[in-house]
Amino acid sequence: MPDRNSVAQQRVVVVGGGWAGLSAAVELSHRGVPVTLLESAKQLGGRARCVQFGESRVDNGQHIMIGAYSATLDLLKRLKLDQNQLVERQSLLLKLLSPTESPLEMRAANLPAPLHLLGALLTAKGVSIGDKLKTVLFMARLNSRHFTLKKEQSVRDWLAAQPRRVVHGLWEPLCIATLNTPPENASARLFIRVLKEAFSGQRSNSDLLLPRTDLGTTIPEPAAHYIERHNGQVQLSRRVNELIIGQGRILGVAIDEQMIPASHVILATPHTATAQLLQAHEGLNETANQLVQIPTEPICTIYLRYPEQTRLELPMIGLLDSVGQWVIDRRNCGQPGLLSVVISANGPHMDLSNCELADHVTAELKHHYPELPEPLESLVIREKRATFASNVGINAYRPANRTTVEGLWLAGDYTDTGLPATLEGAIRSGLQCAQDIAAEWPQQN
Repeated sequence: MPDRNSVAQQRVVVVGGGWAGLSAAVELSHRGVPVTLLESAKQLGGRARCVQFGESRVDNGQHIMIGAYSATLDLLKRLKLDQNQLVERQSLLLKLLSPTESPLEMRAANLPAPLHLLGALLTAKGVSIGDKLKTVLFMARLNSRHFTLKKEQSVRDWLAAQPRRVVHGLWEPLCIATLNTPPENASARLFIRVLKEAFSGQRSNSDLLLPRTDLGTTIPEPAAHYIERHNGQVQLSRRVNELIIGQGRILGVAIDEQMIPASHVILATPHTATAQLLQAHEGLNETANQLVQIPTEPICTIYLRYPEQTRLELPMIGLLDSVGQWVIDRRNCGQPGLLSVVISANGPHMDLSNCELADHVTAELKHHYPELPEPLESLVIREKRATFASNVGINAYRPANRTTVEGLWLAGDYTDTGLPATLEGAIRSGLQCAQDIAAEWPQQN
């Protein structure tokens, strides 16, 4: 059995090159902790990676960030990346179109938080005065309770007494977009946490951060360069198939017949893959059993390429009572004429072929924008297990970062971050693992 105190073994191995793993490896490198990142795929980024669409690179799923993504923004600073070149920051402006009702439009007021939200609700278009006042009182009560909820329940049940127009036209679309879970199943506590992150604290927390480039350029590539410049290692096409554990401690990982020794291992893999690695070890069965009970939800992204002069009146538009839920104009990404339509969570659309789905959302856009020409080409990307389902009671199955095996850690948006499945949650999880390891590192040497 390898000597845990050997020089070769005094290293952290991060398994998984998604945003959780990259965040952990960057932080460890910054703190001078030797780290090796192992990624099974040929590229970094995990679920947030790039694919080719004609002559363009696009994300495998359209991601929108908000100003409350503090860990993400801090990571950009750590990598010395110019935020203004990577994202366009805009004050919150939501416009949602319905085929049967007038549009609902809400713009953040030029006031400090949370008054900016109350101002946005009071001046919202497409909502009656009575509904506005009820919603303002509802949010004021939530703020006075510090965005907490005593009893866990679904988002739909939590909103049952609220005005139908606001629930259907605002809260439910935001729930599906942020939790990737239908309101009848979604955890109200997790949704309230999202509202707290976005609408309390600084006014800028609710800003929309619209990508100017693909996510593969935003963080994964610069992160890999940072790790390697700080004496870390990044290895692609390296699939870990076994954890090496002895006497309650992690000793390393195995790739086929090769053992890679380590004093700490961070598993930053999807929760399904993590469960498979844990199941082989009796002391980790309970955690593995928790993970296999975490359900998943899909996300579909349909890219529609139009002539370059095609544009929307806003960078992002919501679609109500439609298969498509949000449409994003990728002109900000330097891709004029390219629209991406996002469909979160499961539904009948998953039974449509790619051609049928592209035709369906094209017709929906044509209803709202009759002047749109036919798209020149389309690309449908289905991530069938895009995120964990933020169902009622899901937090009971989300593990802590530290496991019962000394030196073995779990990172990923599925861990107990308090957030739903977001890139920010993944980064915070990896960062927490790295900070805890670094705090213990002097005692290891």
